[in-house]
Amino acid sequence: MTALTLTSVNTNVYSVHLADGSHVGNLKRIGTLWKFKAVGYDASGGVEPGGGPFTHLHNTVLSKPDVQELNARLGGSTA
Repeated sequence: MTALTLTSVNTNVYSVHLADGSHVGNLKRIGTLWKFKAVGYDASGGVEPGGGPFTHLHNTVLSKPDVQELNARLGGSTA
């Protein structure tokens, strides 16, 4: 299982990281919903919105920014 962590960016955004610190996405409040937004990086380090190891879970809705719910819904789900 992949352990994920949340780091607050501001009141509407949390960054999502693997246990090794790799950034794999953001949890964003859009209206009243919290959505996971996958992020990947190309070979030159450029950001690929919707990419990365969690691309298949892009736009997953969570009830709130909660690390336990995040791991239950996304943890261990890398492609």
